[in-house]
This record gives sequence, structure tokens and C-alpha cells, in this order.
Amino acid sequence: MRRERLGFGFALAVLSLWCTMEVAVEAAWSLQTPVKLVWHYYKVHNTCDYAEAYIRHQVESFYKYDKTIAPKLLRLLYADCFVNGCDASVLLDGPNSEKTAPQNRGLAGFAFIDKIKMVLEARCPGVVSCADILNLATRDAVHLAGAPSYPVYTGRRDGMTSTKDSVDLPSPSISWEASLTYFRSRGLDVLDMTTLLGAHSMGRTHCSFIVDRLYNFNDTGKPDPSMKASLLEEMRKLCPPKTKKGQHDPLVFLNPASGSKYSFTNSYYSRVLTNEAVLGVDQQLLYNEDTKQITEEFAAGFEDFRRSFALSMSRMGNINVLTGKEGEIRKNCRFPNKK
Repeated sequence: MRRERLGFGFALAVLSLWCTMEVAVEAAWSLQTPVKLVWHYYKVHNTCDYAEAYIRHQVESFYKYDKTIAPKLLRLLYADCFVNGCDASVLLDGPNSEKTAPQNRGLAGFAFIDKIKMVLEARCPGVVSCADILNLATRDAVHLAGAPSYPVYTGRRDGMTSTKDSVDLPSPSISWEASLTYFRSRGLDVLDMTTLLGAHSMGRTHCSFIVDRLYNFNDTGKPDPSMKASLLEEMRKLCPPKTKKGQHDPLVFLNPASGSKYSFTNSYYSRVLTNEAVLGVDQQLLYNEDTKQITEEFAAGFEDFRRSFALSMSRMGNINVLTGKEGEIRKNCRFPNKK
């Protein structure tokens, strides 16, 4: 698998994580330019030398008692970066904030970020942004779940507004073409998309996000023909058809193979190849030559997936970041600072 070079700075930081792969897919192998973030920003600027260690300690303490923080933070970071960029706007409270958008139903991990922010404010007041906390905490949590400890450049500042109307996160039932168009609009490529969807190796989703595949695929009144019969039977037991307003909307595992272990594995890709993906967008990876080849590569080699995940997560964390005098450093991640 080939990633086209966009610059050498970030590549040096991830070189030890990368290897030559067999699939010939053109993709980037560095951060999107211009790179405005800094390696170990708070240590370089001598503002909070041990910020990353403080965050890591909090993550390790929480993870011992709640392994669900890994998929929760992954989804929270995705919901933040893919909307207005990685500015922690998704953390802001308000009657019409991003949190209230239908696509963000079930979003969690806010209290955990609040706890980390309180610790950092006690040690380095007004210095570490909520946006950096979210990126670093996600990295540390997924590492504990089995992902690589990838480089996170820092120096982000926090956005000051958050509106549900700005949330354009796509349906989990979209086609691979629509999904790739969406990822490209954020400066990411086909390898980033296929890699980041692998985050669905752990976590849960509401039945309402898959009920169309189970009972009325593309308004046919029939289930998605691409779904393996045994998976369809299993999911129908867990997700009854929606017959009335306000009906209970159960949660199901995105990857029944890992289930409650919440472990980061490549079994997601094996399930896609056997038509056992829970979300429609995941199963769509079989319908494009590039995504299918990448899926086969990752299913066969966990280390290839881990290395690609390291870079794609760093690239996602670089989307439309605020730096310098842009935005602010919030004192409370839920509210903009008072002027």
C-alpha cells in the first residue's frame, strides 16, 4: 500500500510505525499541509510540561473500571473533528448545540473529559485546550484497548460556538461513494476512510441506525440481501421492527466478535469480508476495488491495520484546527469563557 508523500516532518515521527504494504492504493502519508500543530507543544513552550502525563494517568485510572471509554472517546472525537474541525465544539452545552443533533444521539464521554480538564486546570490553569485533551485522551484510551500509541501533535485552541445545524455527519447506511466524498471533503483519502471505519471494531450502536437493513432495505420491504443470514437472524432478535413512536431503541455491538471486551482488533475487516458487518456503510467496503483490497489486507495483517490507524487518526486530528490567536483556551469544556 503506497501513501503519497506530502511532507517530511510528520513522516519522521511515524516512520517507525509504517511499513511497505502490498496493496497499490495512492494515499497520503503525512499530516495535511500546512501543519500548524507542534510535537509536545506544552513542553516546548514550557507552559505545562507534564500535561500529556497528567492526561495519560487519568485515562489509565478510568480505563481500569470502564473499558467503554475507548469507543466512546473515538466517537466523540470523530463527531468533533468532522463537523467544524478539531475545536472541541462538540463538548459545548446549549439547547441547540452540536450535542443535540440527531446524529449525535448517544454521544458519551463528556464527564470523563470534564474530569481531566479539572485536573489540568488545577495544575496548569488556562493553558491546555479541551481540543487537545480530547485528542490525547482518545489516543491513550484506544492504546489501552490494543491500538498503537500514535503521535498526537498539539497546540489546538477551542472553538467558541456550537450549533446542531452545523452537524452534517452522514447516515451509517450511505454508499461507499457518498462516504468517500464526505471523507475527501475533510482532506482525507480512501485509505483514511477504510482505516478509520475500523474503529467500529468496538463499541455499540442503536438499533434505529440499522433497522432499515433488517426490515426495509432501500424501501424494498425486505432485508439487505448482502447481510449474512445468521447475522440477520441475530440482529432481528435484538432489534424488533419500529411500530410506534417512542419505542425502546436497544443498543447492539458493532462487532459481536469482540463484544463486551471492547478490544481493538482487525476482526471488523474479517466480518466485512464474510458479509457480517452490522452497519451498512461498513459492508459497502466490499463494493469498491480499493476499499476491498485494503479490507483484505487489514483482515490478513493486524499490524498493517494498526500502522495505518496511527497515521489516519493523526490526520483526522489535524482537520481545520484553531491555533495561535484563533479561538480560546476554555476554562470549562462545556462553556465558552466569559468576556
